[in-house]
Amino acid sequence: MSRIVMKFGGTSVATVERIRNVAAHVKREIDAGHEVAVVVSAMAGTTNQLVDWVREASPIHDAREYDAIVASGEQVTSGLLAIVLQSMGVTARSFQGWQIPLRTDAAHGSARIASIDGETLISRMSDGQVAVIAGFQGIGPDNRIATLGRGGSDTSAVAVAAAINADRCDIYTDVDGVYTTDPRIVPQARRLDRIAFEEMLEMASLGAKVLQVRSVEMAMVHKVRVFVRSSFDAADAIQSGPGGLPPGTLICDEDEIVEQQVVTGIAYSKDEAQITLRRVQDRPGVAAGVFGPLAEASINVDMIVQNISEDGKTTDITFTLPTADQPRALDILNAKKAEIGFATLNTEADACKVSVIGMGMRSHAGVAAQAFEALAKRGVNIRAITTSEIKISVLIDSAYAELAVRTLHSLYGLDKG
Repeated sequence: MSRIVMKFGGTSVATVERIRNVAAHVKREIDAGHEVAVVVSAMAGTTNQLVDWVREASPIHDAREYDAIVASGEQVTSGLLAIVLQSMGVTARSFQGWQIPLRTDAAHGSARIASIDGETLISRMSDGQVAVIAGFQGIGPDNRIATLGRGGSDTSAVAVAAAINADRCDIYTDVDGVYTTDPRIVPQARRLDRIAFEEMLEMASLGAKVLQVRSVEMAMVHKVRVFVRSSFDAADAIQSGPGGLPPGTLICDEDEIVEQQVVTGIAYSKDEAQITLRRVQDRPGVAAGVFGPLAEASINVDMIVQNISEDGKTTDITFTLPTADQPRALDILNAKKAEIGFATLNTEADACKVSVIGMGMRSHAGVAAQAFEALAKRGVNIRAITTSEIKISVLIDSAYAELAVRTLHSLYGLDKG
């Protein structure tokens, strides 16, 4: 018998009929003798509707009241699923975040989890009850509902799994696992049976949409094994996947992966803007003067490249950031021009970041050189390069994004067969 957390996203619970399908998945695990907790998102489109109503009521509003409203979507779903499970003869009870309790910090709208007391859940599950938990929410230091921001339900599920020492956290979504790259761009992309936490974290942060970065970070820190599978598979599917599981991808510790590939996947992000500050005075503290104000404005800077002039007096600083943050970043930098001391500012919004990811890169030389050579042969110009132990990222023109992804996917033998 295992203790399992099952998480279902908005598309999986979009209608009452789909909630019945979710209930069938839950009952299958109960019938197999497992202890089960379920974390659910709001029904598809509900959160957006609630947010629209808040903004219609007042463009400027109290963040605590915003949280009270948008958290209601998950509460409805958890109650509906509990009712359906009860109608199927399964003992179930819904829980809101504050009833567990899942405690957060005070950042309403984008709160971070501070702690979870798993004792009540463990006790209920040991007695055969399914805990149906409203994701995306907890209780702040002010004893008011606090929401966790985008991807909050995934984060809730992993956090609950860690708190109750679950054997696994199953994330049910509208895809059947993690692929070597986006199958819409490369039809030959294949589903991975297993992927290491570190690789999945890079994939998620570099453009893969299967899981949110925060949930992967939490899984890695607490060593929570996460299994990504499709909620649209038949509840009685018996096809074998990794470790006897149904088709899907197991995100786990590197030690669980017997034969590590050199490259595991190719990720990409098209929503990249590039900013270059020319002839910046090369002195101590200049980087802090550039990136400090951006950080204070919650603008996430990614690739950073610095080139020192021949005389050593000035430097060019190039970096990327989300396209949506480009206008705010330009306003901040132009306002700080005299303080930073740059001569000119250039910016482009048609950039794409393509990344090669794989734990095996740590012990294999020449992976980067192969990528640069292959892209050059296809006429793809590289604007900037950053690397880590398990990642190579290149910044290129958006027009070449799909060509670059297909080229690199084929180069490292990731195509099916």
